[in-house]
Amino acid sequence: MRLIVQHETTYSYTNPADSIIQHLRMTPRSYDGLFVRKWRVEIEADYRLGRGDDAFGNIMHTFTADGPVKELKLLVHGDVETTDNAGVVRRTTERFPLMFWQRPTRLTTACGIIQTWAEDVASGEGGDQLATMHALNHSLHDTMKVAPGNTDTGTTASEAFEKKGGVSQDFAHVLMAAARHLSIPARCVSGYKFKPEHVGPQSRQAWIEAYINRIGWVSFDPTTGKSPVNEYVRVAIGLDHLDAAPVRGAHTGGTNEILTVLVDVSQGPSIIED
Repeated sequence: MRLIVQHETTYSYTNPADSIIQHLRMTPRSYDGLFVRKWRVEIEADYRLGRGDDAFGNIMHTFTADGPVKELKLLVHGDVETTDNAGVVRRTTERFPLMFWQRPTRLTTACGIIQTWAEDVASGEGGDQLATMHALNHSLHDTMKVAPGNTDTGTTASEAFEKKGGVSQDFAHVLMAAARHLSIPARCVSGYKFKPEHVGPQSRQAWIEAYINRIGWVSFDPTTGKSPVNEYVRVAIGLDHLDAAPVRGAHTGGTNEILTVLVDVSQGPSIIED
């Protein structure tokens, strides 16, 4: 499937910021399942983007802007071809051993309730890791509801599970916490999802990958209860969503920061028709 991504992020300030620094994880790498035909990240200002890799192997752009900055706009234009590999992810950039992905973070630590839930679900799968992850994915989808505004970027897996609602990154944090408690390596993925039934602006998506013995990394999206296939564009990975967030940074000065994000993911013509 050919997907076209348009992503616009705008920061505006009532009083101009004195300086801004941003780290952008907004550019995917090709792998067995995703071919990046064209991808461009731009800033609507006279600032230079530096490109490199972060510790996880994600492509990362960095820039600093000296003020006064009244408004800052980031633009992403992407054109990719995806393949349905039944959720299996192969030939990706790997920087760490599997045991690294069993490390909990503040956002993905499994409280007693998550531990009990994970153990109860796993007990019915006879030690089969793939079946366990699918069962956890389905169970979490049935337990939590998508509830924008119910959480924020600092909400932990335990808090989201207690609230029984949140956004995609909260679902991902809970599922990772459960997987790691069961000694299954897991990591957070950020990217885009094409939603053909959705009318109007879309949004970025977070899901997870879990390492299954004899198979490798397999994707799971608890917001849908399914494994991501060719409607997804995988961009960045991390121990939690903060590591894989598309934009992280800081500013000095400036008041009343307003963030506006517009995302459009559409299906383009196949390469044969180009």
